[in-house]
Amino acid sequence: QVQLVESGGGLVQAGGSLRLSCAASGRTFSSYAMGWFRQAPGKEREFVATVSWSGHSTYYADSVKGRFTISRDNAKNTVYLEMNSLKPDDTAVYYCAASSGPHSHFDYEYNYWGQGTQVTVSS
Repeated sequence: QVQLVESGGGLVQAGGSLRLSCAASGRTFSSYAMGWFRQAPGKEREFVATVSWSGHSTYYADSVKGRFTISRDNAKNTVYLEMNSLKPDDTAVYYCAASSGPHSHFDYEYNYWGQGTQVTVSS
């Protein structure tokens, strides 16, 4: 069992930056691939970024590539999402998730989910 708690969301102006964190419980965090997803009002949940268990491999949605960076610190059981050059279209609830399989952009590959943190980007 893995429990995930996101933090770091908030209100920011367009062009600004935020850093999301996701703290995981359990001693097996380093064996899970981790991902970030988001859901805007009235829209389906969408993939944002994922990182392999080692942290050596990452993959991003085209919409955030070059602006967002996913990373992890297995010693701290934490995964991060550094978000720069934020746009109003980035407004959403951001969720972190853990996968016992390979890092993936498919949400059905993820076994555990956090409660989410709100990110609002004003124009």
